[in-house]
Amino acid sequence: MLKALRLLGDKGRIRILRLLASEDLSVAELQEILGMGQSRISMQLSQLKAADFVEVRRSGQKSIYRLIVPPGVGAILTEVLEQSKAEIPECGHDDEGLRLVLNRRKDTLRTYFDELAGRFGRSYVPGRSWKALAEMLLRLLPPLVIADLGAGEGTLALMLAQRAERVIAVDSSGKMVEYGSGLAARNGITNLEYRQGDMEELPIAAAEVDLVLLHQSLHHALHPGQALMEAWRILRPGGRIVLLDLLQHDVEAARELYADVWLGFSQAELVVWLRQAGFEQIDIAVVDRAPEPPYFETLMAIAEKPKSG
Repeated sequence: MLKALRLLGDKGRIRILRLLASEDLSVAELQEILGMGQSRISMQLSQLKAADFVEVRRSGQKSIYRLIVPPGVGAILTEVLEQSKAEIPECGHDDEGLRLVLNRRKDTLRTYFDELAGRFGRSYVPGRSWKALAEMLLRLLPPLVIADLGAGEGTLALMLAQRAERVIAVDSSGKMVEYGSGLAARNGITNLEYRQGDMEELPIAAAEVDLVLLHQSLHHALHPGQALMEAWRILRPGGRIVLLDLLQHDVEAARELYADVWLGFSQAELVVWLRQAGFEQIDIAVVDRAPEPPYFETLMAIAEKPKSG
């Protein structure tokens, strides 16, 4: 307890903990936000890690730090962080810096997919499996209002529009939205609407759709749990979510090659996020395995929003 109190007596360490309470960050991102030297931040993080206030994980070449709470000091830490904004003038600047860093992360993803628009289907993308798609389509009960989140060029959305009542395709890339909209127009598809937006802040009204699809898109979300909460929000009571994504893997090159934020997911963490979002009747399984190295495996999860939700 005394060691924890000594650590919390330093303004620099408090500013770091405030930021990590909101988002996992790298040393470079902390340096940009705080305006401190790298050596000073690294020293502060080392002290906090030794006292079990933070933990570190590798993401490619980066070390990413996240806040943890040592046993017995949770209440003190919460009170200190809550009052720090009023007592530390730099906290307002820190919050704005964090917002800019997170926006830049999203801009990086949008830039990647803007450059990929028009040639997406001619590049290999882990987890894009026709077998997995067939498994999903067999479970659909048309006619439905369907939201295809992270729709890309609209290959799946165009297929679904042939039988759905209406399809809303959402993608963060303006180029992808432009390309997909043009493709639908050229094929005379009138029940497919493209909307530009973020999976974590969907441009779709509450309870507007019957079915939400996330096909190899959730691993591009900064906060998958928040994306699933948004999916729950736009679903009508009794509506379903169908999620196809990669099983957790260790191919770090995917971060650079495909702009993957997450290296797939375990079945357990998807179940936890779905339950936290409010979904029930969760059915999850591995439905495909690539025949060539690195043998990416595809997970399918189906869940339901309660009829009284």
